[in-house]
Amino acid sequence: MDYVGEAVELFNGKYLCSQAVFAAFAEELGLEKKQALKIGACFGSGMRKGEVCGACSGALMALGLKFGDYKPKADEVCDRFLDEFKTENGSYICNDLLGCDISTKEGIEYAVENNLFKEFCPKMVESAAKITEKIIFE
Repeated sequence: MDYVGEAVELFNGKYLCSQAVFAAFAEELGLEKKQALKIGACFGSGMRKGEVCGACSGALMALGLKFGDYKPKADEVCDRFLDEFKTENGSYICNDLLGCDISTKEGIEYAVENNLFKEFCPKMVESAAKITEKIIFE
């Protein structure tokens, strides 16, 4: 299955970054896609406050499904994912990645005017899904 492609497709459709990444892996990990879409619904855009990138939150939910029962493995994969994402993208904080504060009206306007949600965010979804796939299936 093409998890990365599915995540990007879900995001480019009607779903948030968090939903897209989590749902792409959900069925493989024993959760219905519909449930994953519901669970991930409040984590997009850094929980709507520009905090941890929603694509990262979705990835960590998927990694939690895979490794959550295995302490300290869950801690290790969380740290590994965030470290790899930050190395690849410069940060895992949404506002830092976008270069604006999307917890404000002005920040959202800036992001929309500069097509960040349509052009930049799909790259973050792709990056998060690639790293997640690597960790889950190695």
